Amino acid sequence: MAVRSVRSLVAGLALITACRGGGPAAAAPAVTYGQHVFAGGVAPAGATLQNPYRGDRASAAQGEVIFSAMNCDGCHGGGGTGWVGPSLADGRWRFGGSDGAIYQSIYYGRPHGMPAYGGLLLSSDAVWKLVTYLQSLAPPADVPTEAWDTSGR
Repeated sequence: MAVRSVRSLVAGLALITACRGGGPAAAAPAVTYGQHVFAGGVAPAGATLQNPYRGDRASAAQGEVIFSAMNCDGCHGGGGTGWVGPSLADGRWRFGGSDGAIYQSIYYGRPHGMPAYGGLLLSSDAVWKLVTYLQSLAPPADVPTEAWDTSGR
């Protein structure tokens, strides 16, 4: 029981550090996602965001803690495999799968159920750690659907 309490304490401290931005303060992105900027859905030139933690295993592990602590698994399922919300592990992204697009989805939210977590709830650093975690997920061996049907049939 004592080991479990220590692990919970360490996970909680990691979450607090990540949510408060444990590193240099990062400002909110200067642009919103393309769908809100142009009716055609084209993002403005030069509006790409770079993940400062890309490929960093420690940041991905912190992102996993944040994912659980913020109850992301309540909608997206354990390991991001999908439940009420879409899978985040199958490599198919409705609003774009680049680091910047995923960041914007988390920071600003998306229509039809994805709330905005950036700013007051999570720091930019914490959002980037979530992005790093999501990008580290291996696609499941059996994907429930093969592709989004865009044929209109």
